[in-house]
Amino acid sequence: MAMPATEKLSALQPAGGHRTLAERAFATLHEAIVTGVLAPGERLPIEELAAVLEVSPMPIREALRLLDSVGLVENIPHRGARVTELSIDDLREVYETRLALEPLAIRHAAERFTDEDATRAAERLDTHVEAYGHGDARLVWSTHTAFHFALYDAAESRWMRRLIRPLWETSERYRFAMLPLRLNLEQRRLEHERILQACIDHDPATAARELRHHLARTANLIAGQMGGGQLFELLPAGSEVGLAARTTA
Repeated sequence: MAMPATEKLSALQPAGGHRTLAERAFATLHEAIVTGVLAPGERLPIEELAAVLEVSPMPIREALRLLDSVGLVENIPHRGARVTELSIDDLREVYETRLALEPLAIRHAAERFTDEDATRAAERLDTHVEAYGHGDARLVWSTHTAFHFALYDAAESRWMRRLIRPLWETSERYRFAMLPLRLNLEQRRLEHERILQACIDHDPATAARELRHHLARTANLIAGQMGGGQLFELLPAGSEVGLAARTTA
């Protein structure tokens, strides 16, 4: 018999450092969903969650509303909230949009990249690589996010960050659910290093191409784990990155 959501959450420490109870509830549930503690399709009963997180139902309702807005939770009429399901169609749509937005963000980042940006991103990449040695999925997730957004922040575009963030969080769910923690670690490290180096070199075209390859390859690996075929073609070296290209197979 599957363990209910409330029992799984009881093993988690409620996230701290937030101004309101709703923010704390959001952070705790958000992490549990992204890292797979709460499984796709799992029911999220408000009263039970409130009891486990030691808050009233109101902050839980607000947290679930915010999680719905970023695509991690869906509210079903007369049945309540549940964790959004995973599917290849959803995976394709998420990555198709990421392939349009993130290469554009990295182009702008490479144009503006400073020595301070380089130092910050390199430190975060080192921390991410070290996290794999600890085998802690939560730490791997947070350090991976910190590295990529150190790059995107250099683009100095609030709108790109706002648009990328919910897509990023949804795709991280697929990574944790479908990809073994240590799968092709060395190749992923090299891909991250090439993206960073292109930004340091102020080479927008190479940065966009390397990032697109990194995202498309990850999407294809996840789709394969889910029993599907290749979703995106891997462009040859020297190709110019424009709109996201999808295979017709």
